[in-house]
Amino acid sequence: MRKFLLAATLILLMGGGCASCAFADQSAPPSAPSAQAAQDGPIQSKLPDDVERNLPDEPLVAAQHGMVVSAQHLATRIGVDILKQGGNAVDAAVAVGYALAVVHPCCGNIGGGGFMTIHLADGKNLFLDFREKAPLAATPEMMQSAAGKVVKGRSTKTYLGVGVPGTVMGFDEALKKYGTMKLQQVIAPAIKLAKDGYVLQPGDVHILDTSTDFFKQYPNVALTFLDNGQPWKAGQVLKQPQLAATLELIAKNGTRAFYEGPIAAAVVKASEANGGLLTLQDFKAYTVQWERPIECGYHGYTIYSAPPPSSGGTTICETLQIIAPYPFAEWGFHSTRSTHYFVEAERRAFADRNTYLGDPAFVDNPVTRLLSAEHAAELRASIKPDAATPSSEVQGSLGPYQATNTTHYSVVDDAGNAVAVTYTVNSYFGIKQIAGGTGFFLNNEMDDFTSKPGVPNQFGLVQGKANQIEPGKRPLSSMSPTIVLKNGRLRMVTGSPGGSTIISTTMESILNVVEHDMDVKQAIDAPRIHMQWWPDEIFAEPGAFTPTVQSALEAMGYKIRDVHSMGDIAAIVVNPETGMLESVNDPRYPAGSAAGY
Repeated sequence: MRKFLLAATLILLMGGGCASCAFADQSAPPSAPSAQAAQDGPIQSKLPDDVERNLPDEPLVAAQHGMVVSAQHLATRIGVDILKQGGNAVDAAVAVGYALAVVHPCCGNIGGGGFMTIHLADGKNLFLDFREKAPLAATPEMMQSAAGKVVKGRSTKTYLGVGVPGTVMGFDEALKKYGTMKLQQVIAPAIKLAKDGYVLQPGDVHILDTSTDFFKQYPNVALTFLDNGQPWKAGQVLKQPQLAATLELIAKNGTRAFYEGPIAAAVVKASEANGGLLTLQDFKAYTVQWERPIECGYHGYTIYSAPPPSSGGTTICETLQIIAPYPFAEWGFHSTRSTHYFVEAERRAFADRNTYLGDPAFVDNPVTRLLSAEHAAELRASIKPDAATPSSEVQGSLGPYQATNTTHYSVVDDAGNAVAVTYTVNSYFGIKQIAGGTGFFLNNEMDDFTSKPGVPNQFGLVQGKANQIEPGKRPLSSMSPTIVLKNGRLRMVTGSPGGSTIISTTMESILNVVEHDMDVKQAIDAPRIHMQWWPDEIFAEPGAFTPTVQSALEAMGYKIRDVHSMGDIAAIVVNPETGMLESVNDPRYPAGSAAGY
């Protein structure tokens, strides 16, 4: 079985090469395949037969009434049960979110935050921001030494890395506004899982094993997440009585229990004891926000995704606007030409992302300009037809900035409501610490800020002043919970974890369906690529390119970095011919599942 790792902990193997390349000159996208397309291989829309995926085979699942897909099979089943009981997609999404906090503790959370994109059956499209906030005592230079150098590990492994969690308030807000069930109903399955325990599968154990050495450092963590000091094994039952008690408090008293009661007090006490900045005032001041989702058109489809403080929707839509005139379906999946233009579009969109975007409460995000047809045309014209553009030659394209990991799941119900949720504690298990007896891991979301302009974060992103640390500010994110419509009807719900690679992974899942005519299984199994401006490399999963295409790309000046895996797409697709809901578990995370009824 192929190893799987979250993008934040990928083992990266360097590839590359640089030379000139004969690539047919063009001033505009060709309307028919050229000699270069023939070099790429036969023109096709589906995944080429010679692309080696080397993944476990997961069955495609079809359902008529409702569907849930998540990174943990027990959480998926809970979501389906809620739908069967008459709950809608929002009810199921909240139930799945709380269940993942128990059975997927690396990434599912109540100690972090995230985003929710909603499509209602009446046609409304909504976005809920429950992203973490920086403590009120935070400062732009807090991750730097007195000499002005970023202190390694301060933003990822200490209490200074913890932002004020938003998940509990976010779920409560969504449930009260658009759900049909009470909090006690949707949280009850998670409480039972925490109290009675669940049988660990190999995929669960693999994720726990990534952090065994950290668990050993903290007695209150080792008490639950190690078995008498040793790693848990598949087949054993993991119980979390402290987390069960926390969830019971939330079920009884709602957000007050978390933000004004004993849970907040325990987190603040641990933060103060360990050099953190969190205070009770930080918890009392926390808010969630309803926003308009980013919206863009692409080849007859309408895409709704996450707006700032997420960069996901803006970067996806900007990239798609740049590549829209190109005949990707004719050029084929990951051909030399389609890869070239996709990568160059991403390079430019990420340069804009890293330069201009930030929390809209602090930054005037130029989203309208970034997504305009004129801007896309300017960036498209800057792409060289026969060579890679070095990232050193690409800057934020609107001029200088003027100051002014994670898990994803998707739900569709019988009425046509759809919910896409991406939420996170950032790294696997956040700072790897639990406050007292609360039972949940705390995030290290402060690393998503710019610790210092020009210095990369743990995902290699080089960001600017727009995303600097400020009191009460939400860090810029790549999370991209996305909904795709065709003629106003639901076509796809998608998203992924994976740090900065979330944007590419989510976007490629869409392109695979709408451009390359793949079903949801083919779209998810297909190998993935990613470019984020800096480092100046294409990240590529095994089998992403045929040898011929890889050689051609290297000759054009691209450096290709091999990675074991990127992301964990949880997508639901509406089959346009049958109307059935279709999904599949991403085989990169075998603990997950897709299920429906």
